[in-house]
Amino acid sequence: MEWLNEPPQWRSQEDGALVVTTGDKTDFWRETHYGFVRDDGHLRFTKHAGDFTAEITVSGKYQELYDQAGLMLRLDASNWIKAGVEFVHGKRLLSCVVTREVSDWSIVPMFNAPNPFRLKLTRQGTAVRVEWAPIGSEGFETLRLAYFPSSRPSLIGPMCCSPQRAGFEAHFSDFTIGLPPDRGLHD
Repeated sequence: MEWLNEPPQWRSQEDGALVVTTGDKTDFWRETHYGFVRDDGHLRFTKHAGDFTAEITVSGKYQELYDQAGLMLRLDASNWIKAGVEFVHGKRLLSCVVTREVSDWSIVPMFNAPNPFRLKLTRQGTAVRVEWAPIGSEGFETLRLAYFPSSRPSLIGPMCCSPQRAGFEAHFSDFTIGLPPDRGLHD
């Protein structure tokens, strides 16, 4: 795997887990509401073409506004999806940003996400399904279904940012990429 915006501190553990400490005021965002473009968050990626399912276990030491960790699917600086947990109003909220030239942001309000949790991103053609589950759960819940161009291989992997500070520590384990399930959206 390779880095997009290598963080100042990171290490791979013997069990394959990845521990990342973010740089100062890092983020992935384009235009909407704030009027700025940020493309300096940390992404540890592999390239993948075609349909796939990526899964990961994520946890973090969430403390400051917008601390975030999860998975990212990326074509380029203008076309990407990041999903995971983001710290907002003192809670860990499930979050998903879909960017196609400009970013949108969706969250699950009134919810304090488990820490750690499982995240799954499935790409089938131009559709991307984002799902999550607490550790030990038998099944995943859908967070978002989004359009995503399928023109060329994409970057996929663990992502983290800390737009308000440096030093957010994120933990990633059990990262896998495999074939997408042969099932419908609600099966």
